[in-house]
This record gives sequence, C-alpha cells and structure tokens, in this order.
Amino acid sequence: MRLTFLGTTSNNGNCPTLYATDRGTLVVQGYAVTDPHAREQLRHLLPGEDAVEIPRELLHFLG
Repeated sequence: MRLTFLGTTSNNGNCPTLYATDRGTLVVQGYAVTDPHAREQLRHLLPGEDAVEIPRELLHFLG
C-alpha cells in the first residue's frame, strides 16, 4: 500500500495525520482509543481493527 500525505493538525510533527492510499481508501493516524467505556460503545470492532481519536479539524483536508 502506498500512502500520500494529505495533512496534519500538528505543528511539531506528531499525530494526528491524514493519508490517502493507492487503494482509494484513507489512513488516519491518531491516538488509540483506550478508555474501556468508550471501547464498549464501538460497534462490531473486528480482530485487526482499532479506533483512533482525531480532531474534527483534520477532516478539512478531505476538501
């Protein structure tokens, strides 16, 4: 898979960051959701899947 950087809301090189793939999908880099109560609310989280938290401002890079 090849990633193309779309943008970040970080000023110091840390996450969160948004990428496009050569598969026509997106990759989101952010902080893992580790709060047990929040994870219980996720629907149908499959093996190999995870949830990350990002600021809404990152979505403006989808333009």
